[in-house]
Amino acid sequence: MKDIFQISKLLIKKKLKVITDSEKLELKDFKAKYSFLKDIKVDQLIDKVDDLSEIDNKKAWKSIKEKYQDRNEEPVISIAKKPWFKYAAASIVVAFLSTTFFLHRNIVSKQSVEISPEVVKNNIESFKPGTDKATLTLGNGESIVLGKGTSVQTHNAKSSGEKIVYESNKSNVSKTEYNYLTIPRGGQFSIQLSDGTKVWLNSETQLKFPVAFVEGETRQVELVYGEAYFEVSPSTAHKGAHFEVYNMNQKVEVVGTEFNIKAYNDESNIYTTLVKGKVNVEIEKKKQKLVPNQQLNLDLKNNTSIIKTVDVYNEISWKEGVFSFKGKSLKEIMRVISRWYDVDVVFENKKLESLEFKGSLDKKQSLKEILSIMKSTTINSYEIKDKTLVIR
Repeated sequence: MKDIFQISKLLIKKKLKVITDSEKLELKDFKAKYSFLKDIKVDQLIDKVDDLSEIDNKKAWKSIKEKYQDRNEEPVISIAKKPWFKYAAASIVVAFLSTTFFLHRNIVSKQSVEISPEVVKNNIESFKPGTDKATLTLGNGESIVLGKGTSVQTHNAKSSGEKIVYESNKSNVSKTEYNYLTIPRGGQFSIQLSDGTKVWLNSETQLKFPVAFVEGETRQVELVYGEAYFEVSPSTAHKGAHFEVYNMNQKVEVVGTEFNIKAYNDESNIYTTLVKGKVNVEIEKKKQKLVPNQQLNLDLKNNTSIIKTVDVYNEISWKEGVFSFKGKSLKEIMRVISRWYDVDVVFENKKLESLEFKGSLDKKQSLKEILSIMKSTTINSYEIKDKTLVIR
């Protein structure tokens, strides 16, 4: 196992061009010892990792910056859109390389922990990653199914199948008509409201919003349940009208900003994370101000709230096509997995619920791939029964 970590580190350091002469010799020796290494695609290895904790990140960043002279500072959030940043912000996920290692060499020692093979009663390949899909409910109660490859036009909105865009207010509106956008399990969608505000909606989410906002009045929407990322059109563009997001337990007052709210019905906490700008979170008529990189955690069971600084990327990576898990329990992670792959999860071994899995996963990966990674690092085995994933 020690070899696996070291090979991974050396392969990535070579890619970053920060490998030393002595390390080159060490890697050469490894390649002579393990012939399968010549078939390893380092880009695939790095795509499955999250944080190069053992590599000199300053040297790594310097190497990257020499290739991208126009960038003056280290990026903060956008690793999903700039693949080269993955090389400077990754950590070894042993599953990818260790699987290849063991398959090619068959060198699992008798002292190794024996991992039971998974039992698959149903075809796990049938559990596909989520897609762009939603149901739009109009003011008259009519429902319209939205999805990738399907174009829809209403009297005030149009959808390309990946998002829906509402027309800008053309005149002063005196009566407010509300629509609902509902995202099922295994789905995601985005919407541009009539004021220009953009909202990304995660799986199992519902948003209530006006077809058009009344000019000069506070712009209000309701996150009925689920998770949404808001990029709010500033109040300066709407005669000073602020923007507010409600749910049954809190209200978020916005001037012009980007933030994320996670408020699922099956969770006892609501998380409001500020990316940039400023917001006030009102709970039982008490307002609390957030600054960028802060998160307010409202505990519904104890009726308490706490504000702390967080790694924003871990909280909003879902909208960039990435699951980023740091400091999350397996129980929390499986909630996310269940929503995206539309599969129920049961822990047969309750002790596993509190274990932590640290890493980043591509939302386009199959459920089988993700479980293989976790099986190599966290869980012992799993079984598929109908639409239920049993973790052992």
